[in-house]
Amino acid sequence: MYSYIIGKVTEIESNAIILENNGIGYFINTPNPFAFEENKDYKVYIYQQIKEDEHSLFGFKTKEEKDLFLKLISVKGLGPKMALPIIATGSIAGISDAINRENILYLKKFPKIGEKLAKQMILDLKGKLNNITSNNDEIKETSEELKEALIGLGYKDKEIKNVILKIDQSLSIEEQVKEALKLFLK
Repeated sequence: MYSYIIGKVTEIESNAIILENNGIGYFINTPNPFAFEENKDYKVYIYQQIKEDEHSLFGFKTKEEKDLFLKLISVKGLGPKMALPIIATGSIAGISDAINRENILYLKKFPKIGEKLAKQMILDLKGKLNNITSNNDEIKETSEELKEALIGLGYKDKEIKNVILKIDQSLSIEEQVKEALKLFLK
């Protein structure tokens, strides 16, 4: 079992990255491959799934994302390919809060999560996600605020996603908007 792989991202696909380490390119499924940049080194936290007919790697930028992923796939009926979109579209704090508060409506907003599976997630995970925290949740909230501001200025989702990844999230929201506008004009 792998814990993490340090290497260079050589390709970014719609649902995965290729991470090169010692001349080997690992195909790694990730929640948000566009959070990575090509030709840059990363420490990617890995989960390896071995089935009779398939070996798959799932990778995460933070240990907290991997921990949440491991908790999610422990839920009966929820596999790795269903857990990735949950992590990609929700914040760790938001998911944990929804499970602890038994917020079925929030959980049902994720792809392929119906009422039955949402209830199973609550049954299996309530009270077990408190130790998973992330400073990335603050970044995601800032990104959402920036995204909303740029939509208000008339930019499209696709354009915004490419620009948000290039902006320093530690800047104030005003500074981030200025940086985004500069990038749009390039």
